[in-house]
This record gives sequence, structure tokens and C-alpha cells, in this order.
Amino acid sequence: MASTFYLWCLLLALLGIAQVSQARDVPINIQNFYNTLKKSGTCSNKLATGFWSKDSGASTFSYCGDYLAKYGIVYLQGTAGALANMDIDCDGAQGGPADDGRCGSSRDTQSITAFQYMVEGYGKGINDLNANVHPYVVFGNTGAKPGWEKFNPQEYGIQPLSLMAVVCGGQLIYGVWGDINGDDGAHPVVGEASISLATACYGKNVNGDRGHDNDDVLYLAFAGGAAVPGAAGANWAARNYDQFEQSIKGLGDTLISKIGADQPGGGSGGSPGGGSGGAGSCEWPGHCAGASCSTYDDCSDELVCTNRVCSRP
Repeated sequence: MASTFYLWCLLLALLGIAQVSQARDVPINIQNFYNTLKKSGTCSNKLATGFWSKDSGASTFSYCGDYLAKYGIVYLQGTAGALANMDIDCDGAQGGPADDGRCGSSRDTQSITAFQYMVEGYGKGINDLNANVHPYVVFGNTGAKPGWEKFNPQEYGIQPLSLMAVVCGGQLIYGVWGDINGDDGAHPVVGEASISLATACYGKNVNGDRGHDNDDVLYLAFAGGAAVPGAAGANWAARNYDQFEQSIKGLGDTLISKIGADQPGGGSGGSPGGGSGGAGSCEWPGHCAGASCSTYDDCSDELVCTNRVCSRP
């Protein structure tokens, strides 16, 4: 009887390891891009700056648009090659089969995420994102405190619940933009993700009060409607992280394949700020989804100019 019990425990442990390891190696084009950003030290096109990666650090982090026109992406970066860390978010729907109690140590859990109304509106039987199931990124900053730095990703074509790619722990993880940083802390901070995403990156040592402190995490947000899975493009009613992340893998693979695609060998990084491309292919190269624009006439095909970025209507 005892041996059966121990075998059962071993099986559960192995299943737990398998769940944590459902991630993918970083593709060469993304690794090259990551290395390019680290080597550059900091970005030149700071869409908004003055943010903190950790309260004990400095306000040297920025939302960067160096590759917004070229690849349709916005990312976070500090100085001297720093990117961002990964704090843990446990906001949204609570409990459920995927909840193993690690969010219990969080001291600032909110019962709702920024786009709860959209999740509920999808009509998939859930009322909000669940941090234990949905790998989401906290992106953008809002607040009413005097002097509080703010950034609205939607002004640059990033749409709520759109796909995001995260390079962390030597892996590539797909998630969605699911929440926004508020002004309930000491500083306007960046670098935060749901506990399910953080677990995929760093294992079950993370919890609601312990994340990843090193500023070596790359967060990539994608502009345009093509980055939004929508109600039918993701398994919003998934019961665990693996089910949800797998449901957005195809979209993620498509979006990241365009990064560095204009470089020799299909992606060798390149220098920030070059080109006027725009993500994806279209009849008018340089004016595709993600390209910068001033008027409707600046965008190819059926694309429209939304917040200075060519996007799908």
C-alpha cells in the first residue's frame, strides 16, 4: 500500500514538472533580436519613460518604439542593456482547479483585471482572466497621482487582449495583454505577469510575493488587429495554462516570425530605428500592418490609420 502511495506521489510530481516545462526554445530570430537590444544598451525612440523595474531601483525604464514601424512591436527596456524584471500578478478570477495556493502570499491582489468586461463579453463561460490559467502581461501604466508617469499602449495600436510574446528563462512564452499597472505603489513600475506565465518561465518557486528580480525579461507587444485572437481565436475557458497557451501558439508563431525577417538568414537582429516596414505582407511594402502612418492614405489594402499605426479595421 505504501509503495503504491509513493508511486502515485512520484507520478503527480512528474506531471507537475511536465506542466511547468511546456515552453519552447527561443527561435534564432528572436534570440538575435534579444541580443541586439541588450547590446544597444537602451532604446532611442522612447514612447514614454521614467518607469521603475523595482522600487529599490531607478526610474530609467521606458516603453520603446524603435521597431514599431519596422516590425509593429513595442517593448520595455532600461539602460546599460537592462530589459525588465517579472513581478507576479494574481488579479482577476480567483480559485479554480489550477489554483495551487501560491497566490495566497500576494499582498495586492485585485478581484478584477483591466479588460474583464471584454473577457465576459466573449461569452465563453468565464467572467474574467484567471492568473492561474491565463498567461497575461501587465502592460501600460495609469494613475492620478501628481507627476505619475503614464503610458497607454492603445495610442500605438496595441489592442486589449492582444497577443504578447515574452522571452524569459531562456524560453519563449506566449500570453495576452491582460492588465494595466495602477498607482497603488510607491512608483510607476513595469515588468509584471500572471503567476501562470511566471511559472512557465521560472517554475513553482515563484509565488504571489516572489517573482524574478533580474532585468533580463523581454516583453513584446504587437500592434494591429491581427494580433488579437478574439473570442474564437483562443481557448478562454481553458482549465489550465497549457490548454490556453497552446491555443494561441499558432498566432504567436506567425507574429514573431516577422521579427528580423528582413535580415540576412531570415532574422539577424539589425539596428534599431531602421526602415519603415511594418509587420506582415501586403500590396504596398512599407505600409503594412504595424507601419507608422499619419492618414488613412498611408496604409495598404484595407488597413486604416489608428493612433498613428496601420491597423486592421
